[in-house]
Amino acid sequence: MVGQIITTEEARGKPVSDLFQALASRREGLTQSEAQNRVQTYGYNEIPEKKENPIIKFLNYFWGPIPWMIEAAVVISAVIQRWEDFAIISSLLLINAIVGFWQERQAGNAIEMLRERLALEARVLRDGKWQKLQARELVPGDIVRIRLGDVVPADIMFIEGDYLSADESALTGESMPVEKQVSDVGYSGSIVKQGEMTGLVVSTGQNTLFGKTARLAEEAVTVSHFQKAVIKIGDYLIILAIALVSITLIVSIFRQENLLDTLQFALVLIVAAIPAAMPAVLSITMAVGAVALARKEAIVSRLVAIEEMAGVDILCSDKTGTITENSLTLSDIVPFEAATKEEVLLDAVLASREEDQDPIDMAIITSEQGKDLQERLAAYNVLNFQPFDPVNKRTEAAIEDKEGNHFKVAKGAPQVILQLTGGSGDLKERIDELSNAFAKEGFRMLGVARSSESGTWVYTGVLGLHDPPRADSAATIKTAQGMGLEIKMVTGDHVAIAREIAREVNLKPDIVTADAFLNEHDAEAGEIVEKADGFAEVFPEHKYRIVSLLEGRGHIVGMTGDGVNDAPALKKADVGIAVAGATDAAKSAASIVFTKPGLSVIIDAIQESRKIFQRMNHYVVYRITETIRVLFFVTLSILLFNFFPITALMIVLLALLNDIPIMTIAYDNVIYSKSPEKWQMREILTLSTIFGFVGVVFSFTLLYIAQGPLHLSLPVIQSLIFLKLAVAGHLTIFVTRTRGPFWSIRPGSALLWSAIVTKVIATLIVVYGIFVTPIGWYLAGFVWLYALVGFLALDFIKVEAYNIIDHSGIRFSR
Repeated sequence: MVGQIITTEEARGKPVSDLFQALASRREGLTQSEAQNRVQTYGYNEIPEKKENPIIKFLNYFWGPIPWMIEAAVVISAVIQRWEDFAIISSLLLINAIVGFWQERQAGNAIEMLRERLALEARVLRDGKWQKLQARELVPGDIVRIRLGDVVPADIMFIEGDYLSADESALTGESMPVEKQVSDVGYSGSIVKQGEMTGLVVSTGQNTLFGKTARLAEEAVTVSHFQKAVIKIGDYLIILAIALVSITLIVSIFRQENLLDTLQFALVLIVAAIPAAMPAVLSITMAVGAVALARKEAIVSRLVAIEEMAGVDILCSDKTGTITENSLTLSDIVPFEAATKEEVLLDAVLASREEDQDPIDMAIITSEQGKDLQERLAAYNVLNFQPFDPVNKRTEAAIEDKEGNHFKVAKGAPQVILQLTGGSGDLKERIDELSNAFAKEGFRMLGVARSSESGTWVYTGVLGLHDPPRADSAATIKTAQGMGLEIKMVTGDHVAIAREIAREVNLKPDIVTADAFLNEHDAEAGEIVEKADGFAEVFPEHKYRIVSLLEGRGHIVGMTGDGVNDAPALKKADVGIAVAGATDAAKSAASIVFTKPGLSVIIDAIQESRKIFQRMNHYVVYRITETIRVLFFVTLSILLFNFFPITALMIVLLALLNDIPIMTIAYDNVIYSKSPEKWQMREILTLSTIFGFVGVVFSFTLLYIAQGPLHLSLPVIQSLIFLKLAVAGHLTIFVTRTRGPFWSIRPGSALLWSAIVTKVIATLIVVYGIFVTPIGWYLAGFVWLYALVGFLALDFIKVEAYNIIDHSGIRFSR
């Protein structure tokens, strides 16, 4: 029995018992077999993504300005009965479609894999046991547990618990959290800000309020700063290509040359010059990079986050769990009044709950002293438990002992417990002294209190908890500093604890508290935050201010976080980083989510993102260089010498042979930059222009040799020039991929072998006259030798050019 299909609106106001009956459910939850049957009726708890038919998607590659130009060239080839041209240009059209379709599919697969890794989980009561399942497996009738930081996984009715506060702004636009109690409805997609309750799933997937009102099947595509810059470059090259080809076309018509031949040539020259594959190459490079990052336990929520991460120059890192181990141990107990150490610890254990797996609770419960109390705990019954929340900053439990006496226990921040108990001035001084003493040892202090049956609270004592730095933190921070990355530690702990931890991991000790910048004007506060080495006694809401101030000073900021209150800062940061164990709310707000704890995994991800940026940078330099080299050489040859140096068919073959190796640049070997990556537009355009015109000079020199000393015929010269452009074009890849000499970084196997294979194919085409005039092995060998000399000359010019414009002052020896 699967129960009725009930809408959220119908469930609102319905008695809980009636809802259980209507959904054929019970407080013990569903069995696994019942849930499986309900999946068949209700479907999975997800909003189905509208997927385009792959055949339609493939056919779209034959529609648009670039395909139209190629198709027009195909038609003209058929009209003038040049069937070799017809076959090759048709092949170009088909290969462009296949490669584009494959690249988009690869990028889509990578994004799908990332989505699966980021899938929300839910705590579900199945087969009488609480277990974690993917939220998509929830069905109406399931019993779920919702707590602080969770994203509500479906529309539910709360059936048990004291209260819960939920942020429903994404659904209703209401900025203030909404308080929920038993019989209230919680909506899918809302974020729990306080409290903990149990709920009965009413509606899933498209039947939820979120599903009906939003229908957000997929996230809107975000274009990064890098992609915008690359698109501008593409637009510039398109305008340049159309302008030069138009001049060529007009001059040819003025010279009364065959109109169809000239038009065919003009069309294929535009196609060869325009970087139509640029967006696809960038997408696949980032998609491959995203998969590589996922292997390092770093999952990007969107591909453009990779480029943003490469530019981070300040990383604001949480102390707990990132710089430290997040494995708290109970190090000291100091009792107050007439209490003993054992009594203080007993109160602390009673104010903890093992099933929540909270690190502080577990440190107290699993300590050696805590284990010794297990027999005494049997005499107490927990009537009610209020978990920690960021507002109250304490846990509290109502207890009944075996004699029937009632009292309460609480644990939390020392000042919060002091305020709860209304402690005297002497006690405040004692707590301050202990806090400073504990902090100098690197201990975190926790206050413990007990109330009498009449409700009077007594401060029974404090606990000292120690969270040591990770073994690799000091070395990782040194590596980060060598990468031009500044680490600023962020913690809610006492400033003395922060300074002690900073000392242990070789960070500078200039740690400031939130008070230092909260009440200052932006200019003064920005300077304080920029100069500080870390921040102590910081609440999650202060992180937003830190990020805002640093970004206002021109920095690219990465901010780590794990809690629901960290979400605004994670969204605000250039790169929001959800650390291992983060709440669903933090994961949803972050650009990148880590599934492995520690600072080293974050630094590894930054290194990897810089490598990905390098590959994209190398491709852009190559693409501009090739466009300038071919376009200017061909155009100037026609305008100045009334000479077509290559045929339309050769241009198509050149485009095919040059584009194939560059696809593999996504797998190339690179060395990450020792400084944050920035889009150096002036440098790229300068270098590309130099490289391109060096190629033009070498092409004209070969043309002079072929016409002069060698006295070759026009068809042979065209084959000779084609081979030179093909071989030199492939070699240009190996020039642009390094800042130093071409041998300074070994190329990736895929890039190397694809270039070799395509060069061999180009050589065989001209040697044996496949679609072109044959030139034989002697002239082919001469072209190879000439292209290699040009390659070495270009590499020398590149190194010298980088030495001039590189502000780092590093010179590469030859």
